Amino acid sequence: MRKAIILCACLAIAVFLSACAKAPYTGRNQLMIISQEEELALGKRTASDVLKKEKRDTTSENSKAVVRVGRNIAAVAGRDDFQWEFNTIQKDDTPNAFCLPGGKVFVYTGIFKYIKDDAELAAVMGHEIGHAIARHGAERVSTAMAAQTGAVVGMIALSGQDMSPATKAAMGAAFGVGVNVGVILPFSRIQEYEADRVGLILMAKAGYDPHAALNFWKAFAQQPGKKPPEFLSTHPASENRIQAINELIPEAMQYYKKPQ
Repeated sequence: MRKAIILCACLAIAVFLSACAKAPYTGRNQLMIISQEEELALGKRTASDVLKKEKRDTTSENSKAVVRVGRNIAAVAGRDDFQWEFNTIQKDDTPNAFCLPGGKVFVYTGIFKYIKDDAELAAVMGHEIGHAIARHGAERVSTAMAAQTGAVVGMIALSGQDMSPATKAAMGAAFGVGVNVGVILPFSRIQEYEADRVGLILMAKAGYDPHAALNFWKAFAQQPGKKPPEFLSTHPASENRIQAINELIPEAMQYYKKPQ
């Protein structure tokens, strides 16, 4: 039993040491177990699935703005290997946006109630594109795989202990909750802050004033409905995010050139 635990631990360490990457602009160390090819293929398949289920808006002024702003940001993103697509999804009750690996961007019409102009739209799209170029999706998959490996090692260790099945099951469940609250959720919030930072830089490089991000996030923070406490959420609390963005704007302004 002890040999099995040591073997699993050694395999996990070997995988982690061979799967290091760095996030763009921030230089943060990342765990990447899946390849970029796998990630891009997943993004392409997922985008196809979304478009089969959702109704696209291709004629409104909002949809034209999504394409216009998206192309400007893509031009400075440094990812010529991406097959960029900018989709507007007709769902007025869904204030959301996301970018899949490979540059497949989706903006839901419900978010436009919080957006006044192209610069604020650039804040939203820059943030989502920031997730994609920082490979946050692949990083989350890798983190989940690492957590699963840890759970397997833990259960092997527990199987050798003199405990009742109920106790082992309770400890296994506690480990799962601990990993989620203690590792995966905070890790997601780190990615959110990082996407904010990368997004501010991208929108600035594309010619949009980063201060517009503050206007959007302040408006977006006024959404109705109860929100979970930050430690149980994948996203930062609104007041913390706004404060962080305010502190990041001077860095982003170094990249900003006002359009002629």
